Amino acid sequence: MFKPGDPVVYRKTKHTTHPGPRAHDIDPEPRGEFYTYDVDKYWVIEQIDQEAIVVRTRRGKTHAIRRDDTRLRAANWWERFFLRGRFPGADAGLENTT
Repeated sequence: MFKPGDPVVYRKTKHTTHPGPRAHDIDPEPRGEFYTYDVDKYWVIEQIDQEAIVVRTRRGKTHAIRRDDTRLRAANWWERFFLRGRFPGADAGLENTT
């Protein structure tokens, strides 16, 4: 299903007092100041192992995600086109243009 170099979207669950502008599925706590919400992370597959998929973030970090994690999915065509700047490597080659 996946291969190295494929753009993927990972839905990460967060728990803070102030959801950011890209937060969705926001659920406030019944009697508190905190919110639980999801944020989509746009990553690229580095390698695929027997039990995990290693992905790379825009800032160069790597994460190992289980192959059966339902929060990981392939990027849609419109995400690859309209949100291409959020995936790693979108600005490759622009560093040494001067």
